[in-house]
Amino acid sequence: MLASEIEINVRYAETDMMSIVYHGSYLPWLEMGRTQLLKERGYPYKELEAKGLFLPVIEINLKYRRPARYDDTILVRTIIKEKPFVKIHLDYEILKEGELIATGHSVHAFMNSEGQAIKAPRDFLSALGSEFQ
Repeated sequence: MLASEIEINVRYAETDMMSIVYHGSYLPWLEMGRTQLLKERGYPYKELEAKGLFLPVIEINLKYRRPARYDDTILVRTIIKEKPFVKIHLDYEILKEGELIATGHSVHAFMNSEGQAIKAPRDFLSALGSEFQ
């Protein structure tokens, strides 16, 4: 298992009229978690794209348990539990003050610059660590 965490301060623009985070605002936070995990592993998303590798979202799911509000500090935990092959599955936990307020997952396909599905490149798997090689 591989995990990464990133703290995010809720911006006013991410909330509705009641200062509660709008449900669609969570999706960019998941993206921030994904890109942070890759960056921490020495494989920033920019480098991934420069190599002609893309990870489009093919599935996404979120379950909301408690609201986040304007100016809250939240923690997005991104987790990879299984070795990627032609897809990569990421799980997410979103916490506020240690309390789990949302969970989710996303699935991404590995694609080349021509839009063809490919296997996860060896250097990508190496960047994730020995348990995924």
